[in-house]
Amino acid sequence: MTQPAIAETRRRFWGRSTARTRQDKGRPLPLRKQLVLQAVCIFIALSVLLPLLWVFSLALDPTDRLRPAGLIPSGATLDNFAEVIRQPTINPISFFDLAKNSFLLATSVAAISVLLAVAAAYAFSRLHFRFRSVLMLGILAVLMLPPVVSIVPLYIQLGQFEVGDFNLRQSLAGVGIAIISGLLPFAIWNLKGYLDTIPKDLEEAAAVDGATRNQAFRLIILPLSVPALAVTGFLGFVAGWTEYYYSVIFLTGDVEQYTLAIALNGMVGQFATQTPWAAFSAFAILFALPVSLVYLLLQKYIISGLTIGGVK
Repeated sequence: MTQPAIAETRRRFWGRSTARTRQDKGRPLPLRKQLVLQAVCIFIALSVLLPLLWVFSLALDPTDRLRPAGLIPSGATLDNFAEVIRQPTINPISFFDLAKNSFLLATSVAAISVLLAVAAAYAFSRLHFRFRSVLMLGILAVLMLPPVVSIVPLYIQLGQFEVGDFNLRQSLAGVGIAIISGLLPFAIWNLKGYLDTIPKDLEEAAAVDGATRNQAFRLIILPLSVPALAVTGFLGFVAGWTEYYYSVIFLTGDVEQYTLAIALNGMVGQFATQTPWAAFSAFAILFALPVSLVYLLLQKYIISGLTIGGVK
């Protein structure tokens, strides 16, 4: 299959999507309705931003108080951030080691879940085989279950895999497998819904040009699915980065494999007055920064992936 043919096939798909989007545009809203909607949006924005400003103010406060004195407290300093980076918890592990473990876990979960899910979603979207509907219902049933119900079965099954001194359950690999097992049902459904919007005649046109099914999947379907893949990968990254329950239950006693989520929770005292709120807020900001950066990098694809998948 030649490069011009591939480019023409992709152009046809994006042209159809753009045309559908333009057709969906309606008449402008009346001024009164616009003002009401803008007021609602401003209220939602303030309700989201105020807690963030609260945390930011606490992180700059040198007095370690429970409530901020203002947006920029008197004597504002970055010492809390320096303290967290120097020694986040009483455990003998640095902030950068915690961040490295969280990053490896998040990226691995995102990459593996996307690779497995796109292959399964393509099979469910394009192929017809026995028990296809039953398998789809099974995936939907698993998707409806809360993730907490799988902790005990995974704890037992992963704990049975031992090679010498290595126990799969007590490792980041075991935590990653547990997270992926919960992510795959959603990832498959999400990607299948997107693949269903890609016309099959694009693959038929590629077959006329001499492309095999694998070539059509690799050269046509995957490039057109980048927005949906970005959404799925981002959600997988967030799940791996913020994972706490599997990590704290599986990684018992091995401080070297702790993640940022475990360390952040370890700063919480038994009572509110025993928690170093200034350092906790600084840690929370540093903990949220990587996810925000990933979102900014993938924002273009995430927004298109969340919108175009709903157009039939």
